[in-house]
Amino acid sequence: MTVEELAPSLADFVRAALGRKATDLLVLDVSALTSFADVFMLCSGKSNRQVTAIAEHIRRDLKDKGISPISVEGMSEGHWVLMDYGHILVHVFLEPVREFYDLEGFWANAERIPVDGFVQGAEKDKENGAIDA
Repeated sequence: MTVEELAPSLADFVRAALGRKATDLLVLDVSALTSFADVFMLCSGKSNRQVTAIAEHIRRDLKDKGISPISVEGMSEGHWVLMDYGHILVHVFLEPVREFYDLEGFWANAERIPVDGFVQGAEKDKENGAIDA
């Protein structure tokens, strides 16, 4: 599956993360670098509680759209939640944990996917009451 084919559902992932005020959102196209995923989505929370809330919101929001994870790890600790959706892996980090593991540096050769269009769509959804503030 190509990133272009994933774009519609990728917008759902980005909007779900932004629905709980995830910070430093980054989407990486890793399709040319690995066979186990096409896209990594990384975002951060400022506390264990926020990390868990972001991950739970992503899971609930996507489930409402008929998208369920294959597995979810790290939810109870709230340091690094890994959500495996097959072609898309979602990493929700506590800020210092994200800095320590530096996935952005490890996957430095991955193409960054601009999220501006997704962010604008999320802002429109928020204005229309579709996303909780």
